[in-house]
Amino acid sequence: MPNIRHSISIGAPIETIRALVNGPSGLQQWWTEDVTRESDGVLSLGFFRRATIYRLRLIQNEPTSVVWKCETGDEWRETSLAFALTPARSGVGLEFTHAGWREATPYFISCNTTWGGLMVRLRAAAEGKRPASLFLMDALAY
Repeated sequence: MPNIRHSISIGAPIETIRALVNGPSGLQQWWTEDVTRESDGVLSLGFFRRATIYRLRLIQNEPTSVVWKCETGDEWRETSLAFALTPARSGVGLEFTHAGWREATPYFISCNTTWGGLMVRLRAAAEGKRPASLFLMDALAY
């Protein structure tokens, strides 16, 4: 199974980064504005005016590791989104993995590119630069 992997250094405390990847208010700052809490530990993320919706379940929320399991989506179903945080000399090293893809389709390749851009937005949010979400609720496309 192919996986998407990205690594980035972030000049912010681990707690700040965790808050950006483990719940709605954090994810809205850098990923998508359209995040709805369905229940404790379950979120739905809407894209392209909700033409695409991913339902994520929080399966690990530890001090240095946050993991979501995707429950919907033709290609995202049963994949996982893992954020591993490691203290580094100048902040935190973030290792991101979107694991469990069935195959490397054109959509997989597109998502790899998108995740690279999202990592830069996540770093900017953690470092206090206030980027907008990549996916805005009123936008048809990004």
